[in-house]
Amino acid sequence: MSKIPFNKTNSFSKSFLDYIEGKEALTSFYNRLPSIENFKLQIEEKHFSNENRVVLSEVLKKQYDGFELSQATAKNIELLKAGTTFTVTTGHQLNIFTGPLYFIYKIVTVINACKALKKQYPAYDFVPVYWMASEDHDFEEISYFRFNGKKFSWKTDQTGAVGRFDPKSLKPIFDEIISLPDFFKEAYLKRSTLVEAGRHYVNALFGNEGLVVVDADNAELKNILKPVMFDDIFKHSANDCVTETSAQLDKGGYKTQVFPREINFFYLKGNIRSRIVKEGGEFHVLDTDIRFTENELRAEIEKHPERFSPNVVLRPLYQEMILPNLAYVGGPSELVYWLQLKEVFTHFETPFPMLMPRNFAGVVTPNIQRKIEKSGLSFEDIFKPEEILIQEKVKENTTNQLSLNQELEQLKSIFEEVLSVAKPIDITLEKLVAAEQKRAENSIQKIEKKLLKAEKRNQEVLVNRISAIKESLFPGGSPQERKDNFLNFYLSDPAFIQNCLDSLDAFDYQFHLMAAHD
Repeated sequence: MSKIPFNKTNSFSKSFLDYIEGKEALTSFYNRLPSIENFKLQIEEKHFSNENRVVLSEVLKKQYDGFELSQATAKNIELLKAGTTFTVTTGHQLNIFTGPLYFIYKIVTVINACKALKKQYPAYDFVPVYWMASEDHDFEEISYFRFNGKKFSWKTDQTGAVGRFDPKSLKPIFDEIISLPDFFKEAYLKRSTLVEAGRHYVNALFGNEGLVVVDADNAELKNILKPVMFDDIFKHSANDCVTETSAQLDKGGYKTQVFPREINFFYLKGNIRSRIVKEGGEFHVLDTDIRFTENELRAEIEKHPERFSPNVVLRPLYQEMILPNLAYVGGPSELVYWLQLKEVFTHFETPFPMLMPRNFAGVVTPNIQRKIEKSGLSFEDIFKPEEILIQEKVKENTTNQLSLNQELEQLKSIFEEVLSVAKPIDITLEKLVAAEQKRAENSIQKIEKKLLKAEKRNQEVLVNRISAIKESLFPGGSPQERKDNFLNFYLSDPAFIQNCLDSLDAFDYQFHLMAAHD
């Protein structure tokens, strides 16, 4: 296991780095940094009613009905009723077959964070939560995964909230990849919705760790959000809060990612999830014929809160209103957009959670580890652009002269002498001399490039080694964790998940390079 500071990886935005480094310019946009010591203050601040605890626990029991429940998860669902129990939550879309590797790292982070918190604060209990983005309607984002260098996609005409999709049309992928684990077959071919499928395979992978999976597309949970629905749809407070905060961030040189709307709820019914907009004295559900007067819409909220789905601005608030949550675990873009939301939480008198970066990791196979050692690379070298890294190593590993800088300087001196001869005779020759000098310099630089190219051929083994390392850890130029699926490692090593749990530290905010087993 090797670790590299975030700021040495060339992989993170200024906003994220300034946040995690505690730069003063951002301190007003969050409550406290996610150190294990700061959780004491967060516990003291988080007030969560017993009534809502009971609602949450009972809803979860119903959602898990028909699923094989581990003792650890069953215990945690029951513990949620107790005033001394808190959650650490991560959320993610319902990407087919889990999507990219970082989905696994997100869940590993919340599980390990809860274990560490229990050691630090034994008087309390901590429950790891995975929040399924079941109401999301962006099918394109979840419709594919990458396995063994190939992209596999789901073709379906279903529309609306993806959690309600029937997953059985994923069967062609099982025909193509015959080695897929049984828990995926049971999830996608026997369960009736994508939400049920997601709960099934996440439970199979992490149930023994006590992970609790929450589907917030639920009438009883939405009932808790009703005051926010009325406020946002008729008073637009969230829009005002986020607009003001975004202006402050922009002024400080931080790029904002979330753009609030006047109304930050979708209307969710059947296979429809469409924005609600105010048009004159009426409210219109876009791309449908559905319209409401104000009184009709108020009655609809009162009677059917489950038909109102928060967008990216209010989903975090919904999460914090229905969970006794202390921290949200997310990626760099997620945590940065949460910084725009603190005033929304203040307005709705809800404690703002601590924002924890998920684990960031690259899996180094034994074969790649050997190539790294043979190439003489440091782990920090791996984060350099491939061409720059190859040039550096090729130059390091040769006794041949590849640089013609000295010759260029000599050429410059020669042309200065030529100019000193030509200028007194005819001043107009100055331009000709300069043009010839430029042409000669270009020729030398062209030769220099040819020398490097030839030396790369001479060191083809080293060049190929470096390319293989980069393709393994940055396939197609993207970080492995954002491109590859966990099955790349899990199928040959069923202990891969346990290896992640054992190797990654939730409170060590660095990039981890993790050894894989053959």
